[in-house]
Amino acid sequence: MLKLDYHEQAPEGPALTEYDRRHVKLYMRLLDAEKDGASWREAVEILFGICPDADPDRARRVHDSHLARAHWMTEYGYRQLRRGLPH
Repeated sequence: MLKLDYHEQAPEGPALTEYDRRHVKLYMRLLDAEKDGASWREAVEILFGICPDADPDRARRVHDSHLARAHWMTEYGYRQLRRGLPH
């Protein structure tokens, strides 16, 4: 992605957020990368534009928090998204 507006830390908690709604495609791409066996380093560089060699701690934190939220979306968040809860 060329220009992605993302937070350093993905949302946490039981409620679907506007941030989650805006980043559904990113979450799906992270899950696809994981399923395809891509390394986290490759995924963070392609999806977030962060060089894992230049800033490994930040790169790992951004990747892991967003991947965790992507997994949350598949278990819980999608229900809220599907029901169209207020945003």
